[in-house]
Amino acid sequence: MKVKVINRVAEDYTRERKTDVVKVFKNPDPVMHPFERAREFTRALNATKLDKVFAKPFARALAGHRDAVSCLARSRTRLVDIASGSCDGELRIWDLATGSCQWSTAAHNGFVRGVAWAPDGDSLWTCGDDRLVKYWQREPDLEAGESIEPDMTIVGQHAFLGLDVHWKEQLVATCGVDVQIWDPQRSEPVHTLSWGSDSVMSVKFNAIERHVLASTGSDRSIVLHDMRTATAIRKVVLHKRSNKVAWNPMEAFNFVVANEDHNLYTFDMRRLDSALCVHTDHVSAVLDVDFAPTGREFVSGSYDRTVRIWKYNEGRSREVYHGKRMQRIWSVLFAGDAKWIMSASDDFNIRLWKANASKGVKPLLPREERSQRYQDKLKERFKETADVKRIARHKHLPKAVLKASRLKGIIKSSKQRKEKNVRKHSKPGAVPHVAERKKNIVAEVT
Repeated sequence: MKVKVINRVAEDYTRERKTDVVKVFKNPDPVMHPFERAREFTRALNATKLDKVFAKPFARALAGHRDAVSCLARSRTRLVDIASGSCDGELRIWDLATGSCQWSTAAHNGFVRGVAWAPDGDSLWTCGDDRLVKYWQREPDLEAGESIEPDMTIVGQHAFLGLDVHWKEQLVATCGVDVQIWDPQRSEPVHTLSWGSDSVMSVKFNAIERHVLASTGSDRSIVLHDMRTATAIRKVVLHKRSNKVAWNPMEAFNFVVANEDHNLYTFDMRRLDSALCVHTDHVSAVLDVDFAPTGREFVSGSYDRTVRIWKYNEGRSREVYHGKRMQRIWSVLFAGDAKWIMSASDDFNIRLWKANASKGVKPLLPREERSQRYQDKLKERFKETADVKRIARHKHLPKAVLKASRLKGIIKSSKQRKEKNVRKHSKPGAVPHVAERKKNIVAEVT
């Protein structure tokens, strides 16, 4: 057996006289410094603390609506343009850079249920409770009090609950009693798609596979349609109703649904028998969801009056926004550059938030950018350590939301304990263990 030992020659480090320089054995490489990890951990801890200290997410409120704001849409060609529709039938176009309203009009009698920009970025479509779908052109030079008329009006047989516009072609998908595909050149729908639902709550085109669209129904179903065959191709039924659906803009086969059971579910359209991830921080029904253009994050708005930001593959939200006067959230939206978030609520306001609460809005110097990237790398490296994780996870919540989340945790742990005891005192295999990703899926139909 060989034994390796450290062997040093005494003459190499013994001084011959008192004036000789003592030879120090060390590695001059700064990466190999003995205190390198401890120093970087301290820097990561300080950077995480400073993120909490300098967190100021709220930017401004876009005020002007006289009723609750029911829907939002961002332009596909301009970063600063968004459109909003309210419950009194008013349609507005806003400039995010100045926070001003560019123009407004009384678009519908009753709720504006859906608004979406056309691919050209200069026109938009709206639908409402009055059974009308309208096409509007941007009017940049309007005088005060001048009326605006739609360029086209399509009359439907039933009230509409939402709509979306194809990403390349001039096709509009509306939902209500069923999903209808409209061509502006025709007065009748090109396709009518349905699969056993009393009413369809939302519809969304896929940004990559542009002939595929998803819809959510009142029968708790999520249905995938293909316009090339004019048929429904897949269907999955959950325990509770899904309110909205959002496709991942970077992964053509993944989508997220906002559900009434306080959760969001990420699905792969190729395998609907199990959710990829269950996002479980909300304490009330989730009313809307929207993906960032990067596909790495999405934002959700809930009846519990909070806005949450999620990583696409994590079950807990990375950030939560709320306000004292903010009411239930009807619609949420990511800006085109993924740096801003908008929320529309019952208190007649549209609020603009920063996607990263502690980041500044001014341009950074090159030295500041390098320092910021270094701190981000440190936080990513030490994110699983106890101290950094505890500080990063801590969030200030309204008292009602905090109490509800604690009660929800107690109920969940009680159910898990009960299932464990039933399984323990039953025959082996009589009570199989069901993963959380499959519990809320009732059926899958192809």
